[in-house]
Amino acid sequence: MPTPHQPSTEQLERTDPIGRGARISPSATVPRPVQPEPQSPGDSMIGRIPVLDVRPLVDCGRRPAKAVAGETFQVTATVFREGHEAVAANVVLTDPNGHPGPWTPMRELAPGTDRWGADVTPVSEGRWTYTVEAWSDPVSTWRQHARIKIPAGIDTTLVLAEGAELYERAAEGVPKRDGREAVLAAVDALRDTSRPAAARLAAALTPEAQAALARHPLRELLSACPPLPLVVERRRALFGSWYELFPRSEGARVEKAGPPAKRKGRAGKAAEAAPRIVSGTFRTAAERLPAVAAMGFDVVYLPPVHPIGTTHRKGPNNSLSPAPHDVGVPWAIGSAEGGHDAVHPELGTLDDFDHFVATARDLRMEIALDFALQCSPDHPWVEKHPEWFHHRADGTIAHAENPPKKYQDIYPIAFDRDMCGLVAETVRILRFWMDHGVRIFRVDNPHTKPVAFWEKVIADINRTDPDVIFLAEAFTRPAMMKTLAAIGFQQSYTYFTWRNTRQEITEYVTELSGETASCMRPNFFVNTPDILSGYLQDGGRPAFEARAVLAATLSPSWGVYAGYELCENTPVGPGSEEYLDSEKYQIRPRDWESAEREGRSLAPLITTLNRVRRRNPALQQLRDVHFHSTDNDALIAYSKRSGSNIVLVVANLDPHHTHEATVSLDMPRLGLDRHERVPVRDELSGDTYHWGRTFYVRLEPGVTPAHIVVLRPSPPTGGSPTP
Repeated sequence: MPTPHQPSTEQLERTDPIGRGARISPSATVPRPVQPEPQSPGDSMIGRIPVLDVRPLVDCGRRPAKAVAGETFQVTATVFREGHEAVAANVVLTDPNGHPGPWTPMRELAPGTDRWGADVTPVSEGRWTYTVEAWSDPVSTWRQHARIKIPAGIDTTLVLAEGAELYERAAEGVPKRDGREAVLAAVDALRDTSRPAAARLAAALTPEAQAALARHPLRELLSACPPLPLVVERRRALFGSWYELFPRSEGARVEKAGPPAKRKGRAGKAAEAAPRIVSGTFRTAAERLPAVAAMGFDVVYLPPVHPIGTTHRKGPNNSLSPAPHDVGVPWAIGSAEGGHDAVHPELGTLDDFDHFVATARDLRMEIALDFALQCSPDHPWVEKHPEWFHHRADGTIAHAENPPKKYQDIYPIAFDRDMCGLVAETVRILRFWMDHGVRIFRVDNPHTKPVAFWEKVIADINRTDPDVIFLAEAFTRPAMMKTLAAIGFQQSYTYFTWRNTRQEITEYVTELSGETASCMRPNFFVNTPDILSGYLQDGGRPAFEARAVLAATLSPSWGVYAGYELCENTPVGPGSEEYLDSEKYQIRPRDWESAEREGRSLAPLITTLNRVRRRNPALQQLRDVHFHSTDNDALIAYSKRSGSNIVLVVANLDPHHTHEATVSLDMPRLGLDRHERVPVRDELSGDTYHWGRTFYVRLEPGVTPAHIVVLRPSPPTGGSPTP
């Protein structure tokens, strides 16, 4: 008869949940339908087998940890018990329908630490939970004692009898089809007094019996942590290559100057009128999309496409004296022609926008739209909703500031007088653009708005449309960035732009790929319209090459702003990160064809990087990155691994000088023997090498920016992963 801790085989087989939940592996085991002892956060009693410090844990378990479908992550916990009895533990994933999956056995991560861990992989999107169960393992305890006592002749008869009884109980929980006969054979052998004691013990320790009991262990004193929430999102929330462009610059043309102006110059001659640049449209910008797709990008990100205000409109290089034809800043949203739910007339109509979205979709790309919750002084909200703005003592509305920067053309929003109204209007606007095919929003400066506001907005959208992704453009303090991620933002900008040395990169990426990865997913943009880093300004083309390699291989999501492939690197002035003639303030037509024809474009390198990313799952994940040793700080070496797929990168961080180094690999992290040497092919140059535990590299800026080699190719999957 089964014990209270042990169901019958028939019960077990009726409740077998294989295939409903977590991905099953050879080591995965069907959870027995045993009710564990509850261990709730508010309960003063600890579990009979303590299960402590379970991770990942976001906001003490009040908010869900994050993963994407097919992403593997590690669950860890501290598990122990009194005395010397053996314990064991497992993780149970429960899918959105409430079905527990095959449980995954945990292992002690380092002997004597009581820290246990297991890798789990949710396979579908939705709201999951994960639970760590721990139990007393009497079979392992008996084996340990029997291996000592039987050879020493201590309590031989009693030990063998106890083993037979224990194995008989355990056999009740092993299905007939999965090794029960091997366990029952061990019972018979343990009770066979005609055989020597050593032979009886050996029969109980056969590989077949041990394997069966490993798959279906006898679990006593079962305890569990409370179920912890896990939100599993679509793969684009983790993996993708982004390209930012201004539609008004794509297809823009220079209009011939008109007749001479009446104003005369110093020589007394009539001054010629300046040529006018005519804005590109959604239709002309759509003509650029095939080239973007050819470079391997998945997401095309557009700055705001709405009408731009005229009050305090900015001119070129942030000047306060615009000319009549100056186009203004797209983030100064709103005019008499409409607000956040309108498109700028010079870009076209909503039908033209729909055409742009459809063209991108046909090229297997998505559109990300900037959502900037702010207004120009001409926005319809200023009159219709004065309560949404801060008013000074004289009745005027204060413009936005980020000292020393001033944004005279923008009014910030005040949230505390009508939070509900602002939430409702924001959700309405987002759903308007969702109806026009937008499923990704890059949110401008979310850290200057209340966190509670974003929590309400994102929860409302994702409740009905969980595939919609929000990227937080929050270059701010770490606490705010992590909190925005925890309350719902699927992706975040990062400090990557300002991490340039080997130590800085190693420490930062180690942080992002560790516990932070349970809620915050980075997007490594190499530049933005606001950020031209000093590294790019000073390093020329080799700096652009190096940063592209790092961003594309260190983060599963990375992005470039148009012009990066042309190595645009002229600042507005010394010490500034603003571009000269910034596209934020004026139209910037570019001659893409000439740049590629003359070999000035980085498009071939970017194309190669995105192709390597799509072919290697190791580069599509965040959590498994390892830095290897080099004897030269100017060179950085790291590997990323996903299953059998391993990618190794060695990059030169100095854009000015050639550097040499000996690289020392952590071979076990690569799944290699200490003295093994493997043939490798450089994905950038096509050269082949034989690399072992240590090897020599020489990297020359502008010639060989990095080595990217695949140590373990990924098996064919039939195409790029589903976003």
